[in-house]
Amino acid sequence: MNKSKSYQFHYSLTGNINQPLILLLHGFTCDSQDFNPIISLLSHSYCCLAVDLPGHGKTRIRGDENCYNISNTAQALIHLLNDLQIDKCLLLGYSMGGRLALYMTLHFPDRFEKVVLESASPGLKTAKDRSHRIQADFDLAQKLENSNLKEFLYNWYDRPLFQSLKNSPNFDRLIESRLGNNPIELAKSLRNMGSGNQPSLWEKLAQNKIPLLLLAGEYDDKFQAINTEIASLCPAASLQIVPKAGHNIHFENIDEFVTVVRQFYD
Repeated sequence: MNKSKSYQFHYSLTGNINQPLILLLHGFTCDSQDFNPIISLLSHSYCCLAVDLPGHGKTRIRGDENCYNISNTAQALIHLLNDLQIDKCLLLGYSMGGRLALYMTLHFPDRFEKVVLESASPGLKTAKDRSHRIQADFDLAQKLENSNLKEFLYNWYDRPLFQSLKNSPNFDRLIESRLGNNPIELAKSLRNMGSGNQPSLWEKLAQNKIPLLLLAGEYDDKFQAINTEIASLCPAASLQIVPKAGHNIHFENIDEFVTVVRQFYD
């Protein structure tokens, strides 16, 4: 079976197709609708293509679990751009979607003009770290398959990374928006697209020529450190710390997020 036929992507295309197009890639446990508030602010100036990634939303996979990994997903998204006759576009990825966006930038550099990476990383540096993370992701995937999704989500967002997000008055609404996902499918994504299973991209950063805007939240110390290091290794990258936000910047401070994204793309 042709690999590209294994993916039945669900996506939304909003705005005038003759305007610059942004491909938006969401984070783990989200779906393309996570970007709706951003799209409503950007679609007057840009055409926005938001895709449900494998294991999320209404995208359906007809192939085996390898279809959920980062390299095959990246290739499938390039096929989708080809099918939509999109030769070159802007790119924006959040967290898991940011890792995927960075992979696509480094492996398909002729397809993207400018790239925004929100709370993203180039993966884990050592084989030992990746091995430990693979085991942790497998254990977590098993929990996901065997527990109540709502309970899993509250536990997932209980980590220090999401402390400021949990304090948001809209946090319960965010949880509700995640409940449309299928836990069995999410588990496949976690096993295959998790940072343990991702090839490390650190050594490829120096060769990147595409302008990258790295965004990290004021309260997200971990990803500030990661992105400071990315910026030091990649001359084409610039880092911006967004105030009043943690890991999920576009949810916690949408106005500032849209402002800096617009400034960069324009």
